[in-house]
Amino acid sequence: MDLSPEDSLRLNVLLHQGLQALRVDESRMVVYALTERGEAKVPLNSNCRDEQYIRNVKSLLSSHSLGSPGGYPVYLKRWTRMGQAKDDSLDQLLVLGEEEAVVAVVHAPGLTDELARRAWWCMPTSDNARRMLEKEAVVKGEMGPILSEFLIEHLPFEEDALAMIDSVKASLQFGLITDEQKQSLWAKAKMKGAYFVGFLQAMPDDLPGDAPANINHENFKEKLNDLIEKGNKPAKLLIKILSASGQNYLNAIDASLKRPSDQNVVISLFMTIENYFKDICPGFENRRDIDLIKDEAQEKCSQCDEQLAEVKTILPEAELYLNAMMILSGYCEELTFPVFGQTDAIGSVMRKRIKHLTDPMKEQTKILRS
Repeated sequence: MDLSPEDSLRLNVLLHQGLQALRVDESRMVVYALTERGEAKVPLNSNCRDEQYIRNVKSLLSSHSLGSPGGYPVYLKRWTRMGQAKDDSLDQLLVLGEEEAVVAVVHAPGLTDELARRAWWCMPTSDNARRMLEKEAVVKGEMGPILSEFLIEHLPFEEDALAMIDSVKASLQFGLITDEQKQSLWAKAKMKGAYFVGFLQAMPDDLPGDAPANINHENFKEKLNDLIEKGNKPAKLLIKILSASGQNYLNAIDASLKRPSDQNVVISLFMTIENYFKDICPGFENRRDIDLIKDEAQEKCSQCDEQLAEVKTILPEAELYLNAMMILSGYCEELTFPVFGQTDAIGSVMRKRIKHLTDPMKEQTKILRS
């Protein structure tokens, strides 16, 4: 069935007005458009069932943009979210009136700052903001501060812990928010432990805090300077964790362990710590038992690889620090499987169930601060 004559005329005129983006309000039966001249809208006058009429409208839009009335394959959600949309057709997807097409643009690696502006006009959601802030062109463009400000404003309304972590991480990218906003987020993290994980992921070497460097930092740095210049990774990591920024990192780990809200926060924290300390250890054979990890860490420190042996030769007194770093590098998602695979507990009950994992972590951070 064709569109009503007045709608057909208005939409065809609209499609030739330098159209940049378009959205369809199916409940109000209105087409909104973003053009080179500004915003416009076309109220729809259906001549059949609204659902069928909307399909007819989208068929017209698709025929104009893609050359086919078939429209965007909205059922391919997994494909859409894997960033498979072709970069040279992203602008065309934004004028189809399909939310899933907008999501495809948001996830596309070739997203530009201008396309982000249009996509944001089409569908301003927190998830879209997070995905767009994964693109360097957006972070460094005009949309970066706009998206980060939106995420910060909507953080109090986020219920999903992973969404909180991602929002904080996305917003903390260099230059997007002010120091005052950063300090405000840090203060709120005392009540929302997930925020701490976002900080640990986004700015591990520049966290808020006034912790002094470890008392051995300068001495060790002087002795290991030649190894560091040669690119010795364990030496660099040791000096980093003993520095003021490293001590702030350890304090943030302890803060995040006080009240983790759910299992996703714990898993994200463990994976973040694993990534931070990865240069000390190539990996563990046993990844589901903290006692086995501690034993294996001790063995790896005794029978160490070439780079670690160089550090121990120059600084035998640093072995306790190296062992603590080795154990922390063993914290990973698999370590939680024996507990989280048998319970969906959250809050205080969950914290009691993982005490055998968090207590050893606190022990290692204490060693690295001593």
